[in-house]
Amino acid sequence: MFGGMRNIVGPRIREARYRSGQRVTQEQLAARLQTLNVDLDQTAISKIESGKRPITDIEIVAICKALGITVSTLFNEQ
Repeated sequence: MFGGMRNIVGPRIREARYRSGQRVTQEQLAARLQTLNVDLDQTAISKIESGKRPITDIEIVAICKALGITVSTLFNEQ
């Protein structure tokens, strides 16, 4: 069903970065996550967004905080 994807929220994180009004780069997101004590660099974010890396619940919550979105945004069917 998911064709080798390691997560289902990655593409939605990418969409949220572009929709946030300020077009947050992966590097900017990584910096915001550092302030929340979550250590994800640009490479890890890229792998998450492409579905190549699994993501923890803690990382999901932190990414949502950093982007100003709700967790349900990433899990709602579209």
